[in-house]
Amino acid sequence: MKKVLVLNVVGLSPRHLGPHTPHLSALAEQGFAAPLQGVLPALTCSAQSTMLTGAPPKDHGIVGNGWYFRDLAQVWLWRQSNHLVKGEKLWDVARKRNKHCTTMNMFWWYNMYANVDWYLTPRPLYMADGRKLPGIYGAPADFRQEVEDKLSTFPLFDFWGPRAGIKSSRWITDATLYGMKAKDPTITLCYLPHLDYDLQRFGPRDARIDRALKEVDACAGKLIDYARESGREILVVSEYGISEVRDAVHINRALRQAGFLATTPKLSGEDLDAGASRAFAVADHQIAHVYVKNLEDQAAVKSLLENLDGVERVLDRREQSLFGIDHQRSGEFVAISDSDRWFSYYFWLDDAKAPDYARTVDIHSKPGYDPVELFTDPEIKALPLRIAGKILKKKLGFRMTMNVIPLETRFVKGSHGRLETKPADGPIIICSRATDVEPRFEMQDIRDCILELADLG
Repeated sequence: MKKVLVLNVVGLSPRHLGPHTPHLSALAEQGFAAPLQGVLPALTCSAQSTMLTGAPPKDHGIVGNGWYFRDLAQVWLWRQSNHLVKGEKLWDVARKRNKHCTTMNMFWWYNMYANVDWYLTPRPLYMADGRKLPGIYGAPADFRQEVEDKLSTFPLFDFWGPRAGIKSSRWITDATLYGMKAKDPTITLCYLPHLDYDLQRFGPRDARIDRALKEVDACAGKLIDYARESGREILVVSEYGISEVRDAVHINRALRQAGFLATTPKLSGEDLDAGASRAFAVADHQIAHVYVKNLEDQAAVKSLLENLDGVERVLDRREQSLFGIDHQRSGEFVAISDSDRWFSYYFWLDDAKAPDYARTVDIHSKPGYDPVELFTDPEIKALPLRIAGKILKKKLGFRMTMNVIPLETRFVKGSHGRLETKPADGPIIICSRATDVEPRFEMQDIRDCILELADLG
């Protein structure tokens, strides 16, 4: 049996290997590096679930970072229970092959209640007075406490939002290093999200990406060095590549203007009424699941989508089956944007009627993914002072809204979700073990690749 470290460096592509990634490039020279054929949709939750089950979304059921729960008439993104993922997972197969095999999962998604030996995952604390505090969830409980005692509190507000940056990836790196040393798992899974943030903010061709590459490479290098010292095989993967984009497609606004999408008034603004809508979209980067209530509306909805500027293709159920995404959780249609566009969740027609959560970082209330949460509103005067004042009010126990996020989709310069047509710009696989044949890997091969490296017998 061989120990294995698996690093998920989100957003890393073959073209990134070079002078700004000395540790990752050295690993590629030791073993090999190759383009990794992605999965549709090329999104975090779908890609990770495919890698860990060896199955497509139509089988494991993770059709995006969230979807419409039809029986509840609610859109939910970023759920965390591993029970949502169907199929035989990496750690279950590994334990069947060798009962002594142990797994540590550090921050891969759907980590909560996974049947692994040790895990940690982000879990904010939502207080009754409206406060959101940094927190993690993990098992066993004493492992979570060990790590927090060693490293202090997880920097949640550096994990997502306008402050998202290297600090959270460094914390995950140090937590993973501590876990490998203290528990010595057979298989260690580690998630490093840092590069993804700046790729979405600035776009893949921006000069500022060089710094992000150096920073995430330093994190990876710290783990690679220990893995080598402790005799581990190393596998580096990424979930997708990032495309340069110029603006969003407001798919829900189009559906509303055509009379398909319904809203309901709130105390402040209005909200999407999914249960009352004849059709609406769950926007998720460059993919949108479009749910249509009535069969008789399907032809009109598809025609509207196909003629919407910025939409490249609309998949019906038959076409979804060609891409392995035909699952009951999927929309009646799956819209794919042009390569230089992405889908917003915006459903209001007047910014004055935007819901209160629109200008905040609130991944659970918004009925779609919102990359604009990576920015603060440049129109707000004395923004640092305003934020400081809001934080003080929060600490004093006053209710307040951290409404500092703009409503300008043009700020976003990078996105993903489509299948990348240029291998150099798509996801990558790097392995410490050399091969004599030209490596060709699909995302569904990753589970078995890890098992092969572990040599479980």
